[in-house]
Amino acid sequence: MTATARYKTKPLDCWKKAKELVLEHYMKIATAKEDGRLLVSGCAASCLALPAGLGDFVFMGGEPYGAVVAHDPSFSIPAMEAAEARGYARDMCGYMRNYLGSMFLDKYYFTGGPWPRADFCFGRSFCDAGHASWYRAVHEYEGIPYFCYDEPQGFNWSGSAEQKKEYLAGQLFDGIEWMEKVTGRTYDDEKLIEALKNFFRTEALWGEVCLLNAAIPAPLDLKSMLSLMPISMLRRHERCAVEFMEQLRDEVKDRIANGIAAVATERCRLATNAPPPWSFLKMFRYFEGYGVCFVGTLVYTVNSGEVKFLDDGTVIPAVPPEERGWPPMKDRESAVGTLVRWLFEHPFGFHVDWDRYLVSVAKHWKVDGMALFLNRGCPLMNTGLQDSKRALQEAGVPSTIYEGNFADCRDVDETLIIDRMETFLEGLGISKLPVS
Repeated sequence: MTATARYKTKPLDCWKKAKELVLEHYMKIATAKEDGRLLVSGCAASCLALPAGLGDFVFMGGEPYGAVVAHDPSFSIPAMEAAEARGYARDMCGYMRNYLGSMFLDKYYFTGGPWPRADFCFGRSFCDAGHASWYRAVHEYEGIPYFCYDEPQGFNWSGSAEQKKEYLAGQLFDGIEWMEKVTGRTYDDEKLIEALKNFFRTEALWGEVCLLNAAIPAPLDLKSMLSLMPISMLRRHERCAVEFMEQLRDEVKDRIANGIAAVATERCRLATNAPPPWSFLKMFRYFEGYGVCFVGTLVYTVNSGEVKFLDDGTVIPAVPPEERGWPPMKDRESAVGTLVRWLFEHPFGFHVDWDRYLVSVAKHWKVDGMALFLNRGCPLMNTGLQDSKRALQEAGVPSTIYEGNFADCRDVDETLIIDRMETFLEGLGISKLPVS
């Protein structure tokens, strides 16, 4: 305990439940076949509710799995070397190399192997990491069916948005028919509707939890939020995720009401843009010694959740479709139509204004500075990073950029990261706290 502790702190009451839900999910992946569940793999940012119409299934999201592996270099390095030996370059997505390397080694991180072979791959062509090619590689190596839908998105567009919605909806209808064909199962629209209700509600709740961290002191710190996030990302179509997020939301509100802090010494609030270097999460604990609390990251606020960025620069919690007054989902057509509308109005949807989002969350979270991560594991996401830094600085938010790789520990220079961040903190007038 440092001599300058100012706030009460305690562990989350729901922490044990959160760990149980995450581990349960990964163990369900390992035992899916023997338990009679379908195992589906793909981009975790896909609509996980769609396969629910087939019945009981478990989804293996490639990015969260790659992040878990990245946290353990003893498993990650051999996995990435196995991928690289087959021609996958070091500058390709680190999540992808951890996933594909595990597959090539026939080892599943949570059990030690064998690799759980999916019944089919299903997902969206999501980002410049090459998700379409990622799961095509799985399809080719394991000989399993693969369907990828193209979701129109980008910084600018021309033409009618309605035409693009129809284009996406058509692909989703095709995907449902394709799933029926490759599994031999009859699709149940009622199960789809129930899963979508959970999906929308969970995303809205997680976004609300992230925005609640605007309180001073922050009730959560980013390291803890990264451990909670997989429930929203991987299980958002399940009722258990809704129930947990409601419990978490209520507990966070209670912590705010009672002044319970995530970091007892909080005196400097930082946020970031991207996933962290998973092999170096101890950096967050290290900077607590300076009174620093990392209060959030934009990417998981909107990738695992849903918030609304308003034209006046503020950001507010989102609500599910029934609370927006949208028509109820009564059949497959209305369900898919609601999903498409949700996706197009989502911050990660059809129109993305990343710099504006960063400024909005920085001001909402009342940060003293932004620590932007230049991630070598996804080169194209860095192309606008200097513009983001400039936008933040023009908005009066001090910003720095530190460099590394979110999923490849070989590209993480821990000393360089510490030096860069300490220099930034010195510029903010923040020095290391005395230890009693």
